[in-house]
Amino acid sequence: IKFSRLHTKKIESDDDIINASTRRSFVTSAAILPFLVNSAANAEDAEMYAPKFVQQYEDFTPTSEGWSYKEVKKGTKGGDAANDGDRVVFDWSGYTIGYFGRPFEAKGGPQGGAFDKDLDYFRTVLGSKQMVPGVECALKGMHPGDIRQVIVPYGPLSYPPEDKEHDLVGPKPTTFSGMRALNFVLENPRVDRTLLFNVKVIRVDKNGKGGFVRGS
Repeated sequence: IKFSRLHTKKIESDDDIINASTRRSFVTSAAILPFLVNSAANAEDAEMYAPKFVQQYEDFTPTSEGWSYKEVKKGTKGGDAANDGDRVVFDWSGYTIGYFGRPFEAKGGPQGGAFDKDLDYFRTVLGSKQMVPGVECALKGMHPGDIRQVIVPYGPLSYPPEDKEHDLVGPKPTTFSGMRALNFVLENPRVDRTLLFNVKVIRVDKNGKGGFVRGS
């Protein structure tokens, strides 16, 4: 993802907020991960996802669908909330929070280009089922500038196992190392396959606005 120098300071500020919150989530996880992994190795397959194995994150708000979230920052630009049928332009990063917090999509790469160009952001139409269901659900109701952390458990809310290249259901990691880190966890039933996504909404396009025509 590329940004201009003029906006570097602001983006770093947002990243600092996300990273600080992410690190706090990992502190508790890191202390108990060795025990969890060793216990998982001796567990029966039928017990892989019992509460004693899958970690709990008490500082996140659980939803009825099964994903959890934390509001990191509210946007100040106003604008419409994202709903089904809207095209959402967003920035993201991802971590294997249930397994040592390894990033599979991280911020802080080479900078350059125009910040207001959204070609390097991820774009999706809500309701199109072209994205991890847990993240798609989390984007609904967000406004431009909002930052939210989303915990997605393994299963129907996460990446589908048949789409190993993540071409059908995104967001797809942009690097080979990111793909490898993500797939190592998703394909390993002996570890907690819970994922953490940091998402920031850049823009919400309603039907007929911003050159967006629903269904085209």
